[in-house]
Amino acid sequence: MRKENAMKKVGKSIIYILLAVVAFVWVYPFIWMITASLKTQDEFFASGLSLIPKSLNFENYVRAWNNANFGVYFKNSIIVTVSVVVIVLLATSAAGYVMGRYAFVGKKLIMGIFMASITIPLVFTVIPIYELLKEMGLESNLLGLILAEAGGGHVIFLMLFSSFYGGLPKELEEAATIDGSGFMKTYTSIMFPLAKPIMATVVIMQFIWTWNSFLLPLIVTLSKPELRTLAVGLYALRGENVVDWTGIAAGACIAVLPIIIIFICLQRYFVDGVAGAVKS
Repeated sequence: MRKENAMKKVGKSIIYILLAVVAFVWVYPFIWMITASLKTQDEFFASGLSLIPKSLNFENYVRAWNNANFGVYFKNSIIVTVSVVVIVLLATSAAGYVMGRYAFVGKKLIMGIFMASITIPLVFTVIPIYELLKEMGLESNLLGLILAEAGGGHVIFLMLFSSFYGGLPKELEEAATIDGSGFMKTYTSIMFPLAKPIMATVVIMQFIWTWNSFLLPLIVTLSKPELRTLAVGLYALRGENVVDWTGIAAGACIAVLPIIIIFICLQRYFVDGVAGAVKS
């Protein structure tokens, strides 16, 4: 019996060691990026993959923020990302409520079209989106970028909301109807507030996607560099002949910080939202 317990402990220890190694390999690039942002250019090339900088050099952050206009790019990213998240959240929640709670003619066809849209690569839609923005006179401003990023089926979020709303008891709507609530009041005052876990999931995922989006912001802001988002501005640090690697590392750390903050604040709701959707 003791021998079996000892073998189990050894087996668990081996598993933990392997998982620790995998975890270290997984987070190593992120840690290396942080330490690289604190090195000088000479130290960056001399130290290779070393994780320990000789001194803490915060000039890279100052250079990225001021000289590379990261302050402006950060503001643009905040405006675009927050606007897109709000639009997507409201649109997918309302559509998911209708899809999950009501039966109507053509419902399966509509859901099939949404599901089929997943197979269309983004690069195939770039030219039509740009032409549409051009016809609307929005090809070179933040409003056009916001509409372009917020457009699309967002099928994953639609399915999450549809699954969640479809699993709620009908008694909620019946009680609301008896109290005199109409469609909109029932949705806004009862159903929507109950979907906080799904909302957190949508906010986190859409925030990450929009914040890191590169192709559409690059095309829309091509003629107006002052409208660049952080992802595009980070790419701009790469010159034709010289690449500011430490500046790029510092810029990447600045760019990833809001994502980490958002995830830390909403991670509990994120896990509940995904678990609830799977159960439904």
